[in-house]
Amino acid sequence: MKLTRRTTLALALAALPTLTITPAMAADPATVQVSLWDKGDNAMDDLGQLPPMGFNMAGAGERVSKATMGVTATPAVVPAGKVTFEVKNDSKGTVHEMIVAPVKSATEELPYNKDEMRVDEEKAGHLGEVSELDPGQSGSLTVTLKPGEYILYCNIPGHYVMGMWTLVRVE
Repeated sequence: MKLTRRTTLALALAALPTLTITPAMAADPATVQVSLWDKGDNAMDDLGQLPPMGFNMAGAGERVSKATMGVTATPAVVPAGKVTFEVKNDSKGTVHEMIVAPVKSATEELPYNKDEMRVDEEKAGHLGEVSELDPGQSGSLTVTLKPGEYILYCNIPGHYVMGMWTLVRVE
């Protein structure tokens, strides 16, 4: 088959929609499914009785398996760029929220205010949040993230130190 100028132009025009769709598809945000969970009405009973389980708090690594609250993120690794966090409060009776912040140091704790039992969001580098979801409710947040480690945590008083955090890596 001999390609004429007209045939070549027709083939090029036919391929044009494919070329314009591909970049748009690449721009779609990565999606992370986030579950905010707890082990029921008694999940806060050990607050102040157990050593704190916040990120990099002394000895927290060994204790996190005993956490009565938590955050699960799937997948835990996403490409850099726009990332959408689809968040569901899977608790039966407790309000939770999800905050995104960069991990500034792999060895330091987040700035934590013991009197308020909360992370200092401004000092931690708050990038966005899905605020106070009632049990069973869902919400979403889309942010643009550079390569690095990020922490997702609940900042309702006491929840973070009860183990309610997880890490997401952006590559």
